Amino acid sequence: MSTLLALALIFAELSLLAFGGGNTILPEMQRQVVEVHGWMSAQDFSALFALAQAAPGPNMMVVPLVGWHVAGWGGLLVSSLAKFGPSSLLTGIVLGLWKRFKDRPWRRTIQAGLVPMTVGLVAASAALITEATSTHWLLVGITAATAAAMTLTRVHPLWLLGGGAVAGLLLL
Repeated sequence: MSTLLALALIFAELSLLAFGGGNTILPEMQRQVVEVHGWMSAQDFSALFALAQAAPGPNMMVVPLVGWHVAGWGGLLVSSLAKFGPSSLLTGIVLGLWKRFKDRPWRRTIQAGLVPMTVGLVAASAALITEATSTHWLLVGITAATAAAMTLTRVHPLWLLGGGAVAGLLLL
């Protein structure tokens, strides 16, 4: 199977599995490009994810970066179309139906059921990125302290992330 076809199949499938936002599919995306196909290391994937998060735009900018890393401009185009096309079409169709049945009790039940699933998928994504980037015990400590501070305080996350970055630079 060609690399472009493999990218198209992987990202089309992920496109339809992304409940609760794009970050919910990060663990499977990382598994496919790192473990299954061996296109990059876990550290490379984490670096591309960090670059995508730093850039303005949608939080799934990692998709074109992965495509570009794997197969150049063709990979960028194929991965982007495969990731954003199917879910956009499905969202348009479902949104029409969702509005049509807005007063139905089963709709609230479905929404309530999707919340814990989404939280679990986002937590799995956070764990995956943390595992790939925390390669030293000091980094693990900084990550844990920053996560605890985000959970327990009302300090803006950018200040905490900046503090974690400075701590990492000073300690390592």
